Amino acid sequence: MGDDIRQATTEGKIRDFETRAQSMMKMGGEKQVQKQHDGGKLTARERLNRLFDEGSFQEVQLFVKHHATLFGMDKKEIPADGVITGFGKVNGRIVFAAAQDFTSAGGTLGEMHAKKIWKVMDMALDAQKPFVSINDSGGARIQEGVPSLEGYGGIFYRNTLASGYIPQITAIMGPTAGGAVYSPALTDWIFMVKNTSYMYITGPDVIKAVIGEEVSQEDLGGAVAHASKSGVCHVVTENDEDCIQKIKGLLSYLPDSCHSPLPVAETTDNPDRECPELNKIIPDRAARAYNMKSIIKSVADNGEWFELHAQWAPNIIVALIRIMGRPVGVIANNPMSYAGVLNVNASDKASRFIRFCDAFNIPLVTFSDVPGYMPGTDQEWAGIIRHGAKLLHAYSEATVPKITVVTRKAYGGSYIGMCCKQLGADYVMAWPTAEIAVMGASGACNIIHRAEIKGAVDPDAKRAALIADYEEKFNNPYYAASLGAIEEVILPSRTRKRIVVLLEALQNKKEARRTKKHNNIPL
Repeated sequence: MGDDIRQATTEGKIRDFETRAQSMMKMGGEKQVQKQHDGGKLTARERLNRLFDEGSFQEVQLFVKHHATLFGMDKKEIPADGVITGFGKVNGRIVFAAAQDFTSAGGTLGEMHAKKIWKVMDMALDAQKPFVSINDSGGARIQEGVPSLEGYGGIFYRNTLASGYIPQITAIMGPTAGGAVYSPALTDWIFMVKNTSYMYITGPDVIKAVIGEEVSQEDLGGAVAHASKSGVCHVVTENDEDCIQKIKGLLSYLPDSCHSPLPVAETTDNPDRECPELNKIIPDRAARAYNMKSIIKSVADNGEWFELHAQWAPNIIVALIRIMGRPVGVIANNPMSYAGVLNVNASDKASRFIRFCDAFNIPLVTFSDVPGYMPGTDQEWAGIIRHGAKLLHAYSEATVPKITVVTRKAYGGSYIGMCCKQLGADYVMAWPTAEIAVMGASGACNIIHRAEIKGAVDPDAKRAALIADYEEKFNNPYYAASLGAIEEVILPSRTRKRIVVLLEALQNKKEARRTKKHNNIPL
């Protein structure tokens, strides 16, 4: 009889557990879930179900509760304390994640909510696996006061510890305001969803009250605003489904940690494939633009790539591609935007990407077609010297294999800035169309031959003859090749073949640096 009582008690406890767990799965209840759907958003659990391989997600700390008692909080139940945490497999690889649940108390962050995130971040760090944060929150839980602020501080600290150690990706899939914006900013990549996600330090109402400026949420902190104006957002997505699919795509290029091997994808592309279309891509006229993105896609396995920061500083391109299945980071000037000049934002964009790739052992290929730095008081006063120095620092600091291809113009300091040999490039190639010089022929002749031109019977004819002579002697890749400044001149059509061979040759590259605590990059 005693066994029967114990069995009944056990069955009762099992039923109690199932009831409690099922209650948590309802999150904020049918009404709040419907409201989330009506707003064009998935719930936290739906997002995680789409991120992770079916049946692989393992939830952590489901039954955690808040400890707040003030302002009626002692009577308020918040399922899972407003955040779903755990781990699972994304395309067969372990990933850790936290997804804020806006249907439960607006996904506000309190003490225990934060500690759940701390726990899963600590697990990701210890396991050396990527961490994905899905943000959809009303911000700090005001009823809890200081503990909520401490919660953010602990997250920021862990973001910083994880930086360069494991990949960190943030998906902004709802409001993210005030102090909450700094965790995303500390991660590697930020994805945002059009029309349903917002980031800002102070919202439109506060801005209007304090400085009288009127602005909508979307214009102030929406996906397009942060992707094109501030550079805070790296990838703009159409909806929650698109956002999650793009995150999975990015993860496929990334290693688990800085100590892990790069993921190698199966490829049907050929290492000996030539790109005959590249022999015709450079226009005959130097002032005419061409599509650098076409070059990148031609070189990449099966023409596939993952562009980042596409809408910010479009005069430079950063992207991930694969060469024979292995991830490669690409930096390239974009002649179709401001002629591919380097400016403040382009320098920041490229520098950050270079440092990310170097941190996770992703080789770098640079396509250089750069006429110089952007002139003008706006750029000088915005600190082009300081920001341009970041690019020099990032390339010099990077110890991964570095290959540079000069396609056309490479003038002056900007030639150096786009990873020349003296900045640490392992191998520099140039197309026959390359012009490697201190400056363009016209400017050079106006300085070198100023008196000769001025004293000529026909100054215009004299200038034209001197320019032609200068171009023949210097504005070509052969003079640089004769000095050993570049390794070789290649046919554009053979660019992929050469990169394949070089990356294979350099894949075990080791470069010892002086022991020190860390560099002091000119931030």
